[in-house]
Amino acid sequence: MQIEISEQVSFHFPEITGTFPVSGERGRLARFSRRPADCFSLASIWNVLIFCEIWSHSMFLHRNGWAIAGVSNSGFAIYERGLFRHALVVKALILKDYGRFAIEEVPEPELRPDSVLVAVQACGICGSDVHGMDGSSGRRQPPIIMGHEASGIVAKVGGAVEQWQPGARVTFDSTLYCGVCDFCRKGQINLCDNRRVLGVSCGEYRQHGAFAEYVALPQRVLYRLPDSLPFEHAAMAEPLSVAFHAVRRSGVAAGGRVVVVGAGLIGLLLVQSLRLAGCAQIVAVDIAAGKLALAKKFGATAAVDSGKAGALKKIMELTEGRGADAVFEAVGIAPTVDLAVRSARKGGSVTLVGNIAPAVEFPLQICVTREITLFGSCASCGEYPACLDALGRGAIDVAPLISAVAPLEQGAQWFERLYRREPGLFKVLLKPQE
Repeated sequence: MQIEISEQVSFHFPEITGTFPVSGERGRLARFSRRPADCFSLASIWNVLIFCEIWSHSMFLHRNGWAIAGVSNSGFAIYERGLFRHALVVKALILKDYGRFAIEEVPEPELRPDSVLVAVQACGICGSDVHGMDGSSGRRQPPIIMGHEASGIVAKVGGAVEQWQPGARVTFDSTLYCGVCDFCRKGQINLCDNRRVLGVSCGEYRQHGAFAEYVALPQRVLYRLPDSLPFEHAAMAEPLSVAFHAVRRSGVAAGGRVVVVGAGLIGLLLVQSLRLAGCAQIVAVDIAAGKLALAKKFGATAAVDSGKAGALKKIMELTEGRGADAVFEAVGIAPTVDLAVRSARKGGSVTLVGNIAPAVEFPLQICVTREITLFGSCASCGEYPACLDALGRGAIDVAPLISAVAPLEQGAQWFERLYRREPGLFKVLLKPQE
């Protein structure tokens, strides 16, 4: 493709030529020598999509005054008020409708002055993404690019960014907080009044995530990776930060007795985090023998199969009939919340981490009469540096939790396998750059 800059802009492809004047606040594209429909064929040849939702109905004049100057194998050349810029298109995995994914090319994310463009190297499929893909959670309304557990390389920085340079290896908080509301000023960034979560689409907002080649993020949510930490392990910092935050919320002391109800990914990270915190007794509870075996490998001192009768009795026996000092519920459904409350000792605590069901029945009188303290634990709040340090030192082992690493193009099939609850699958990481 050739682009000439003079009093007018011209672009030339085989058998197709168009021009528009530079003068005026809005450039107007002259008619093509071939029908506009043929441009789609041409664009297809050059591996470029022209997006109806971004361009005006004519496809050639942007509603904000931009116009296409040409198409190449890396994107569009765009005229804006007398200036040229190159707008790349990037590959992304999009939830097009509930249960239906597609790999498409989308415009490169907008880079604001205080933002950083990250080339995503690895992004994990979270359980919340799997629950969201069928519409049951209401927090992945199509169309949406999901993905919030990721790591990558800084590709570009905005004009106001000072602390980051291209080439930096980073991960990032999934909570995009404003930094100026009352909660942010108090350091409670996970409770930000203007909080958005990467890869979430709900009634209040749509925030595209990291199942794409690039994602743009405010510089304040980035964290530098230890040199020795691979991108795949760094992508696990986000779920690990959830576990670290829950342990911090509970206030559990070294030497304490704890129970973890649910040995999925977060539950297993809780087991490791509680071991790191110095807990003397860690009882893992789940219905899957394989998960319980992993929990014991990660430091649980005992495992209880809650699918069998007498699970609560077994927990009480393991805690000398008193119950646990602190219980962590990492599932988020009525039966496991009930078991968690009943497993706590008098004056103990229950930290609720699981978040599947919007409402559950609750054993109120047990909670009241035994003076059990309840903690809700949402996302993380400043735990990333500690998480990255623990991962870098090998104090937390995430390698056994990574079941597969696959190209982004295989995302739909891995979502389906996770949705079917294929035995033995924990974390699946997608690599958009491959």
